[in-house]
Amino acid sequence: MEYMTESTNRSPGHILCCECGVPISPNPANICVACLRSKVDISQGIPKQVSISFCKQCQRYFQPPGTWIQCALESRELLALCLKKIKAPLSKVRLVDAGFVWTEPHSKRLKVKLTIQKEVMNGAILQQVFVVDYVVQSQMCGDCHRVEAKDFWKAVIQVRQKTLHKKTFYYLEQLILKYGMHQNTLRIKEIHDGLDFYYSSKQHAQKMVEFLQCTVPCRYKASQRLISQDIHSNTYNYKSTFSVEIVPICKDNVVCLPPKLAQSLGNMNQICVCIRVTSAIHLIDPNTLQVADVDGSTFWNHPFNSLCHPKQLEEFIVMDCSIVRDIKRGAGAGMISKKHTLGEVWVQKTSEMNTDKQYFCRTHLGHLLNPGDLVLGFDLANCNLNDEHVNKMNSDRVPDVVLIKKSYDRTKRQRRRNWKLKELARERENMDSDDERQYQDFLEDLEEDETIRKNVNIYRDSAIPVGSDTDDEGAPQISLAEMLEDLHISQDATGEEARSVLEAADLESKVTDGPGTVAHSCKPSTLGGRGGRIT
Repeated sequence: MEYMTESTNRSPGHILCCECGVPISPNPANICVACLRSKVDISQGIPKQVSISFCKQCQRYFQPPGTWIQCALESRELLALCLKKIKAPLSKVRLVDAGFVWTEPHSKRLKVKLTIQKEVMNGAILQQVFVVDYVVQSQMCGDCHRVEAKDFWKAVIQVRQKTLHKKTFYYLEQLILKYGMHQNTLRIKEIHDGLDFYYSSKQHAQKMVEFLQCTVPCRYKASQRLISQDIHSNTYNYKSTFSVEIVPICKDNVVCLPPKLAQSLGNMNQICVCIRVTSAIHLIDPNTLQVADVDGSTFWNHPFNSLCHPKQLEEFIVMDCSIVRDIKRGAGAGMISKKHTLGEVWVQKTSEMNTDKQYFCRTHLGHLLNPGDLVLGFDLANCNLNDEHVNKMNSDRVPDVVLIKKSYDRTKRQRRRNWKLKELARERENMDSDDERQYQDFLEDLEEDETIRKNVNIYRDSAIPVGSDTDDEGAPQISLAEMLEDLHISQDATGEEARSVLEAADLESKVTDGPGTVAHSCKPSTLGGRGGRIT
């Protein structure tokens, strides 16, 4: 005998809500969701309106207890910051979901939609969705307060160089601009022998000191002064000072090396010419074309000074020049420069053309000089050299003349210069009339030395037409390929009429496409919003 079993679909039974009598599925509270929500509000205790502080100057939000952080609109960082403002009430419920509700950027409102759950009435779990309104209040942060005050600083860097020429400072200024190391400064003050950088925190000053150590040969000393203290909380307020000293050697200086240092650099001659100063001092021996690099630590262990200052440069005329093909090298000699050519020249001072007195010397400028050219150099034969290392040298090893660089017509070079450099915004005091001449010397060095140009941002000057790489006299110029376009869309790069057309087109696309469309090629302040932010 077989039994027939019929498949039956069992469905859960329904009960009536004890409040309103509506059939519902059984639950621990025996109450429908509508009645349960009317009796219990799980969002009670969570504030529906919260204020949040925002600094307009630096575009940062305040995160208690004392931190300011950078957050973009509708970002995860900003959402986490908003949730931390109501962290204590949210700890009593279970947060399921959170997200932003779109608001106008200029409305000073942030709306966050929250989904929470909580156990109520005999184990029943209730879920509720609500919106928390955050009011953005403007408040200036402490760093911006110090920037506006201009006199309140925590650390200062005093950069000094004991030389008569500022070529190293002009080069250092361009490096600071290129890598943006001036952005955290409160102010920059220029004095007669250096620069002062003021900072709102010691960490920014230490970062600047590390940058200086990587870019120029220098040494520094740090000190601090106690301003105030709180004996109850054991807190102290210090002002820190960093004294940075750059080596007193500039480009085109003639130096006399100590005997031990010259021997360690490959038995090179003691009389050398500094061809450039970057992270190290680059020297060349004009008699053998031997080159060597002296870093900061080596210099301070074996210090040496410049024999002549730039004002002692004299103009010579080349009477005869011959190239030296065979260079005799001694035992243990160092590297030879491939960019220079050794030459033997007879020169005569332009101020002594009525005499027949000529000077013979060797020079590293053999590839540039021809009979009749003008060249700048130092007359060591008729100069009073007050140097301990020179006084101990044999007079036969001291050259009569050391040639530094070829001379060109400065007026023509300035007129044909179709590029420019940016400068640091700094306070100046006790300006010397010789500063302009020194700055022109630095610009000429940029045109002549490609190695220095690689570390400098050079901008094209649209007011001067583009010429050839060299002029009629053969003076070097910077090619157009090495220049950057100094473009300012917000000012007048596309023209006032064209810019207004771009702004109108972008605004129209924003209205047509709805929120979330990114506007291109217009000023950030056109569409309003916090600090000109475009959404």
